[in-house]
Amino acid sequence: MFKGSLVALVTPFDEQNRVDYAALKRLIEFHVSEGSNGFVIAGTTGEAATLARSEHVDLISRAVEFVDGRLPVIAGTGSNSTAQTIDLSLAVADSGIDAYLLVVPYYNKPVQEGMYRHFSAVADAVSKPVVVYNVPGRTSSDLLPETVARLAAHENILGIKEATGDIERLRQIQAVVDEDFMLYSGDDFTVLPFIEQGGHGVVTVSGNVVPAAMARLCSLAASGDHAQAQALDDSLQALNKSLFVESNPIPVKWALSQMGLMSPDLRLPLTTFNEQYHNEMRAALAMAGVQLENEQ
Repeated sequence: MFKGSLVALVTPFDEQNRVDYAALKRLIEFHVSEGSNGFVIAGTTGEAATLARSEHVDLISRAVEFVDGRLPVIAGTGSNSTAQTIDLSLAVADSGIDAYLLVVPYYNKPVQEGMYRHFSAVADAVSKPVVVYNVPGRTSSDLLPETVARLAAHENILGIKEATGDIERLRQIQAVVDEDFMLYSGDDFTVLPFIEQGGHGVVTVSGNVVPAAMARLCSLAASGDHAQAQALDDSLQALNKSLFVESNPIPVKWALSQMGLMSPDLRLPLTTFNEQYHNEMRAALAMAGVQLENEQ
């Protein structure tokens, strides 16, 4: 259903710390024209944890409106409360979204049975398909392959965004799920081997600033053109690194501001991109072929 480069879209804010919907529309048009394959709205990169419930619902609804059916929209509605996750998921159910992305509950540190019951309860409550999201580096809990296998048996659980950055983990999951279970990388560094190993795409941070390149990388990898895919991947690795020298989405918002697409504003507790990394980021953007606003 959803394949290729699915952009974990940033949420632009204005100087008054409000969601900047004019900038959001501009970003969406940029991605449609550049060939991205879909959007994840209000995920980690979209600073979902800082959004009030009303903002969260409005952001997803307005994004669907701006996309206008041209690309699939996956709504990030996960939290560390099963009840709140269901409530928010139902609140955006009629907005026109195509699926949900639900993160492993953070901070609570549930055991495997707790994670299984959490995702199953949400999947039972909603009518749109669910993609579960494993990112132990942020949640402190790791959704293990045997639990993924149990969840894959649920008719409403479509796939997993696997962000351990470990290709061996992908192989372990593939060994216990059916071929139609969708597998998405949550790690830009390993997109190429992930897709060559049988993955279906990536939920990408780097795709915010290099949408055409990331979509092409996914296409080349899926078609088996390793040489061209490797050359393109090599040109993006410096950018992948620079986008994580500070907590995501601090660097990517700064990069987008340098491209003239939005302001770099964030919400606390995230803070402005440290100046010591600016030249490194500019060099990485140049290597990836990105033209900055003051260079146009």
